[in-house]
Amino acid sequence: MRKEYLYSPGPTTVPPEALSVMAKPIFHHRTKRHREMFQEVLDGLKYVLATQNDVLVFASSGTGAMEGSVANLLSPGDKVITVSGGKFGERFGEICRAYGAKVDEITVEWGHAVDPAEIEKRLSDEVKAVYVTLCETSTGVHNDIQSIAGIVSKTPAVLVVDAISGLLCDDLLVDEWNIDVAIGGSQKGLMIPPGVSFCSVSEKAWALAESSRMPKYYFDFQKTKKSADKADTPFTPAVTLLRALRETLSMVCGEGRENLLRLYAALAGAVHAGAAALGLQLFSNAPSNAVTAINAPEGIDVTELLSFLRDDLGVTFAGGQAKLKGKIFRICSMGYTNEFDILTAMSALEFGLKKLGYEFELGAGIKAAEEVLQ
Repeated sequence: MRKEYLYSPGPTTVPPEALSVMAKPIFHHRTKRHREMFQEVLDGLKYVLATQNDVLVFASSGTGAMEGSVANLLSPGDKVITVSGGKFGERFGEICRAYGAKVDEITVEWGHAVDPAEIEKRLSDEVKAVYVTLCETSTGVHNDIQSIAGIVSKTPAVLVVDAISGLLCDDLLVDEWNIDVAIGGSQKGLMIPPGVSFCSVSEKAWALAESSRMPKYYFDFQKTKKSADKADTPFTPAVTLLRALRETLSMVCGEGRENLLRLYAALAGAVHAGAAALGLQLFSNAPSNAVTAINAPEGIDVTELLSFLRDDLGVTFAGGQAKLKGKIFRICSMGYTNEFDILTAMSALEFGLKKLGYEFELGAGIKAAEEVLQ
């Protein structure tokens, strides 16, 4: 009779509609049937990203599309700006260095958003690309992409945004804001298992790609675009995952981007209010609507808390990464999540804190969350 409740920021809970289509017999991908399905996926992704730019899809985790954005836009020795305020901002810098780019890394205190003025100060005609995250998953921070895009779009540089976690939770208007490459993944707000990544590519980014001299093969944007123009892929696609993605994109389109943004803002707000009512502090000074990072209260062992929730209650939160391990825990509010899921998460948190001896008024977090959701 045990149930599992997943509140990790990826993979997230998969809806029954997507699970059921993945259980159906697989079909061949070099067929009209697959091309028609894949075109629906491409159209749905354009809707999600608010773009008419080309969208490229890969059978990989989101990191694959991140690497593709480096391999296809740059040449060895090119100067780039990266923002390091968590594990995934760091990853952009690591990928750029692996390909021989010169990285001007803006180091931001973990838990803080980057100041767009700092990016503006470092921009020059030599900079080929700026790499930033929409939601820094490891810290729960939301960066002001609209302001950053307004700055970068006035320069020769292209703006590349890791929107893997923040997509559909934190607003992102690719065309309106002049974002050149926006990267997403399947296992977050789009509610299917890991294994599909995608990115939009602007005309400005394509122009830069024409002169790229980085080595590339599987993540070759031009090769992928040539196939995508015919609703196809150059290599074997993740057929079963794409079938599930068509289902969840249909759900997203049916709900509407704006409605989902309002929903996730409310869900995140309920988590924030519940935490405050329990005397807990958020780690981020610019919290994302996708995932909330909460400081562990004094005297509470985060590993013990998370283990109790997972092993005894079937409730999975995420812990901190790298230097935040044992210091924070994270609660996801993205994807297939509604008001009652958040109340369940808050109830489980109260169970766990009470079990470990933390003093608070039982029900206070649930009450505060419920008041927000009303």
